[in-house]
Parts: sequence; C-alpha cells; structure tokens
Amino acid sequence: MKLSFLSFLILFSMGVLGQAPPKPYGALPSERQIKWHDTELYGLIHFTPTTFENKEWGYGDADPASFNPTAFDADKIVAAFKAGGLKGMVLVAKHHDGFALWPTKTTDYNISRSPFRNGKGDMVKEFEQACRKAGLKFGVYCSPWDRNHPDYGTYEYVQQYREQLRELYTNYGELFMSWHDGANGGDGFYGGARTTRKINRNTYYAWDTTWQLTRKLQPMANIFSDIGWDVRWVGNENGFAGETSWSTFTPVPAKGESTAFPGNLDQEQNPFGTRNGENWVPAECDVPLRKGWFWHPEQKDQVKSPEQLFELYLKSVGRGGALDLGIAPTTKGLLAEEDIASLKGFGELVQKTFKDNLLQKAVINASNTRGKDYRTQMLSDEDKLTYWATTDGTNNAIINIEWNEPETIDFIRLREYIQLGQRIEKVTVESFESGNWITVGEATSVGACRIIALYKTVNSRKLRLKIDAPTSITLAELGCYKK
Repeated sequence: MKLSFLSFLILFSMGVLGQAPPKPYGALPSERQIKWHDTELYGLIHFTPTTFENKEWGYGDADPASFNPTAFDADKIVAAFKAGGLKGMVLVAKHHDGFALWPTKTTDYNISRSPFRNGKGDMVKEFEQACRKAGLKFGVYCSPWDRNHPDYGTYEYVQQYREQLRELYTNYGELFMSWHDGANGGDGFYGGARTTRKINRNTYYAWDTTWQLTRKLQPMANIFSDIGWDVRWVGNENGFAGETSWSTFTPVPAKGESTAFPGNLDQEQNPFGTRNGENWVPAECDVPLRKGWFWHPEQKDQVKSPEQLFELYLKSVGRGGALDLGIAPTTKGLLAEEDIASLKGFGELVQKTFKDNLLQKAVINASNTRGKDYRTQMLSDEDKLTYWATTDGTNNAIINIEWNEPETIDFIRLREYIQLGQRIEKVTVESFESGNWITVGEATSVGACRIIALYKTVNSRKLRLKIDAPTSITLAELGCYKK
C-alpha cells in the first residue's frame, strides 16, 4: 500500500514512522553561516606597501615601486596556514592605504604599477589558487576607507568601491567571507591633496545597497563588519569572546547614533551577544599573531606561542565563535620562521588534544531521549547532522557516561544542533569520586561549539552532565579529551 504525502506527514507527526524532530527555537543560522561555523579557524593576511614602510597604517602616499617581494610564494604561506590547522584565509586585497593587490581598473594605485612580476602580477589570484590547491577556503577584505583615492568622500568614490568589490566577487571563485572593518575617514594622501576627509559612515557607503552586490554575486560569502550582517566583531582585538557568548544578537544603537549602519552601534554587548536575540550573528575573534597586523622586524620576539594560541582557541572557537589570526608576510613575501614555528606548534597542540574522543569507548545514556532517531549514540558518531534530543517539555536532562576503567580528562567539548537554534543555557559537569558526585566544570552558552576546561584533571570511571534549556534540548556532538 502506498501512502499519500499527507498521510505520511500525519503518521510521522504521530510518531508511527519515527519521532518528529524538535521545533526550531529562536533565530536560526543560514546555510552560509553554518559553513562559517564549520570553518572555526582562519587567518587574515596584511601585505601592502605599508609592510615596506614598516608602519601599521599606510598614509596612501607610498611609491608603488616600493612593493617588491622578490621571494613571494603563496604556496609556502598557505602551507604554514594548513600546518596551523587554519581552514581559511581572508586576504586584505586593499587596506586603508588604497593599494590594490590585483590589477584593478578602478585606480592606478595597484599592483600593476609595482615591480612585482614585472607589473603583470595578481597577488589576489596567486593566494586564491594556492588556497584552492591546499583545500582552504578563500575570502577578501577590501577596505572602504581609501587614503589614496582623490575622490574619497564623494558619491563617485562609492561607485568605484562597489566596482572594486564587483571585480573581487567575479574573478576569484567562491568566497567564504567578505570582510569589512570600521576604520573610516580621516587624514590621507587623497591623490596629493594631503587633507582630512570626514564622512558619515551611517549613510556614506549606503551599505544596504552595497551589500546587495555581495548577496547577488557571492551568496555564500559571510559579511563581516563591526557587528556584522552574518558575522559580528567580538568587540576587541584580543582574540576571545565572553565566558557567555550567544550567537544570537539584537543590535542596540550607541547613544545619539542612527541605526542606519550597524557598524556604528553599541559594542559593549559584542563579546556576549544577546540571549534570544533577533538575528543569528555569531562572533569572530580577531587577533594578530604578533603585536601588529603588519610585519615589523622589531617584533620578532613578540610572536604568540603555541600555548598562548591554544588558550585563545579555547576562548574563541571554544565559546561558539571563530578565531581569525592576523598573519603578515615579511618584505620578502614569505612568513618569518618564528611565525611558521608558532603556527605549526599550535596546530600540533590542537590536533593532539582533540584527536581521540574518549567518549567512543564509554557507555552513554540519558535521563530522557526523544526516540531511536535521537538516541545518545548520536553524540559520539562524529556527524554534526545527527543529534540526541529530549522530548517536548523536557528542558532539563542528565547525560551519564561510564567507562570500564578510569579515564584522564581535561576538556569536555559540546556542539548543539544549531540548525534548530541555540537552546542550552547551562551545563554542569560532575565526576564520581570517593562515592560522591563532585562538580568539575560548568558552562552557560554552548551553540556551535563549547569547550569546557575542567577545574582540575579528572581521573574517573563516571561523569555526568546536567543540561538546562528553556525548551527541549538538542546536542549534536559530545567529547571527552585529555591534554
């Protein structure tokens, strides 16, 4: 007997053909945001004539002839990214100095006026191809502020800026990010005017119109800005989110400011997000590998160690966001050896720590399970598309874990099934020791990823997690790890 589609839906909802999934809760991520969450760790490359000036902020007056990285090798740089466990690269195709790393038709201040590849080079293309070859995602940052362009501050410049985005969106394959920061207006070269240009960033760029271009030409590119359309700035350049960090967000205008441009809103809540916020806007935690975003020879001893990077990883990726590391080539066009060594050590540390999930040799059960399609075995199957869930109305549950022999554990990692929203508000980890249950770790928000560093190294046969939410619970992955 064949069932009609309507009959199938009725039987499914009754549980005859399987338990219906939980209803979505709150704001939900888009497909491109889910792919961004899967990326977790990527790098931001700064490399313009500013590097050769040994500055952090280029004024826009550097001679294009100064840009001459004679040993540039995109493959070697990307190899260092991959060794560090980075899954993507955002290239600063144009910084505030206005120098374009591709042969754009919008301005003469571009790579074709430099000695690089005898004026025939396209560094955006070389980085993009190197990323594709190595299996890394690729994105671009094109600064809206341009301290070289003579028309900056006028309507004509905004049209030129959009054309720059159009070139980047159409000539370099699929992008996973279109990155924009909040630096806008001020002193500059401006074609020789050497003056200060002030703009109203609430209205000048007309982002509603500009970002329609992104959606049309790069529908899978996540837009990053100060608080973002797809991804928000975490509110600092220290590389970590708040202890509680929601991926949902409701913008709150700064005092006296318009809401026309989201980047000009109150940033106090950026590290934390908004519980039950109106939109899904997760946090990117950006931080330079050194003190500065550009390479400076005097910062050789200021490279973050693998251990420091690992701590940032726990407080960014491990709090539901992403870690964006600022990595800068030298004037030769390569990464410094100390930078390469730090990235490699960091990658090895993350790989070693999270390689073996001790949960896979444990017996797992829960105080409540929605049905066989949502059983606890889904927690350790290494598949983010399957998940354990509780029945409707069951907002508190306990997951029990037991091994044959005591296991040493330092970290617990949880991943919600975020396709149905961010639900969990509290997790308590307890270890059974000397006949008593002892609290060894706690967390609030979970979201795409939560790594709980336990208060102490635990050696136990039994753990349990007490989980609270305002609705039924979903959990896609759970892991127990030792250092």
